[in-house]
Amino acid sequence: MQHAVGNPLPPPHQPGHGPAGPHQVPPGAGSMPQGSVTPPGPPPPGSVPPPGPVGPPPPVVAPPPAGPPAATFHNGPAPQPAPAPQRAPAPHQPLQQAPPSRDTTGHVQLPPGGPVAVPSPPQGQAPVDTGATTLAVLLIGPAGAGKTSVAKYWAEHRRVPTAHISLDDVREWVRSGFADPQTGWNDHSEAQYRLARRTCGFAARNFLANGISCILDDAVFPDRPVVGLGGWKRHVGPGLLPVVLLPGLEIVLERNAQRSGNRRLTDEEVARIHGRMAGWYGSGLPIIDNSHYDVPTTARVLDEVLARSIASPPQW
Repeated sequence: MQHAVGNPLPPPHQPGHGPAGPHQVPPGAGSMPQGSVTPPGPPPPGSVPPPGPVGPPPPVVAPPPAGPPAATFHNGPAPQPAPAPQRAPAPHQPLQQAPPSRDTTGHVQLPPGGPVAVPSPPQGQAPVDTGATTLAVLLIGPAGAGKTSVAKYWAEHRRVPTAHISLDDVREWVRSGFADPQTGWNDHSEAQYRLARRTCGFAARNFLANGISCILDDAVFPDRPVVGLGGWKRHVGPGLLPVVLLPGLEIVLERNAQRSGNRRLTDEEVARIHGRMAGWYGSGLPIIDNSHYDVPTTARVLDEVLARSIASPPQW
């Protein structure tokens, strides 16, 4: 298009508006006061000549569109408008919680474990349902008697939560410096056995205090009542129910031969331990001869023995 004389022209070049176009003139050249006479002369550079009768009007070049600031000009896609500022969320107010007591783990309160009391006998002549009763059982027997297999099966097939705690497993927690009794009985192996028994006793008391039954297995000798059976009674409580598994010697030797690692003993050692275990006869503790029982049958017989022990606790 063509601009008439005296109409505003495009603004002069300013920083951030691109290079000056052909219609941009110095300030003051856009208009004149009325009645003034300007002598003829060459038009200033870049000015638009007034219309006249001579010749066609020169072509008018439109000024380039204003682009983005030079500092942010790029050849890629058009920049997206900046997102509207969002209100910052309100600061989180932490919940006021009471400091945890010494008997809590996280947010779950755990009753402290105390000595296990003697289970109460049933009222009247009602039979004892051992599968629904929280019990603490100590399964005694020589190496190869099947204590671990029976204890695991019995614990897995009860209707109430039950834990199996094996003395040998806890004793073998010691890796570096493990005192293997097969290399010779000494003060270190004796100390590790006693430490494992005490650890098992603490674990059993904590499980029982939270409603989980326990069955422990150990080769307790009758000729060491203070360290063996007496120690278990101190660690767990008077409510611990001991039961002895004592199959025949030939069965024990056969089962021991199937073992591996440091749990496999020599035949002489197995025979010596089995002979010492015979001292449980006449002790008043219940004894199960599982020479011809499989594991499920032995577990069922164990339930029957425990029911009689609850009805009439043994003196030990």
